[in-house]
Amino acid sequence: MKAGIHPDYRPVVFEDSSTGKRFLTRSTATGDRTVEWEDGNTYPLLVVDVTSDSHPFWTGANRLLDTQGRVEKFERKYGRRVRAGKES
Repeated sequence: MKAGIHPDYRPVVFEDSSTGKRFLTRSTATGDRTVEWEDGNTYPLLVVDVTSDSHPFWTGANRLLDTQGRVEKFERKYGRRVRAGKES
């Protein structure tokens, strides 16, 4: 491998914002916050929106993430379609 072209990987703790689960891994990302890990060492903490602990593909749960009301805005603008007596 060519020397001097690879990023500097260091231990980092990632936290899932929706479940609170944390895991320690290596990353090039840095953060301002730190956390003391189970081994007694302090590592940078990065809070992320989705991890394998909360992602619908890994959990098997289907959920609609509509934090800005896009579905409701679409329905107000275009209305719901009625097909053969059923809403779609």
